[in-house]
Amino acid sequence: MHSTLIVARMAPESADSVANLFADFDSGEMPDLMGTRRRELFHYRGLYFHLQDFDDDHGGTAIESAKTHPSFVRISADLKAFIEAYDRRPGGRRRTRWRTASITGQHRKSGNRGRMCHVG
Repeated sequence: MHSTLIVARMAPESADSVANLFADFDSGEMPDLMGTRRRELFHYRGLYFHLQDFDDDHGGTAIESAKTHPSFVRISADLKAFIEAYDRRPGGRRRTRWRTASITGQHRKSGNRGRMCHVG
């Protein structure tokens, strides 16, 4: 499985508009074309976090291939009204994964998976 994380700036009052854009996007063919397994959107103190999981390890390639698809072009344009780059330097959107773990055994059975964590 491959995951991507986008960090950007977003006014908290834009959360519903952004969620609606992705609800429309995800109701079409794009999740299947890209191999998107799950998308999660978070906001915290003016920041936007977009976590996307893919069916296989080629998620980055799938995103690059999708960038010319009309639905991808449209949502990218629509999001510009709500989302602002966090880092405008070349490569500034890329995040470095520094730890990955597969959790098995007793910890996985504890029922803590899937709960939302509130910060602050």
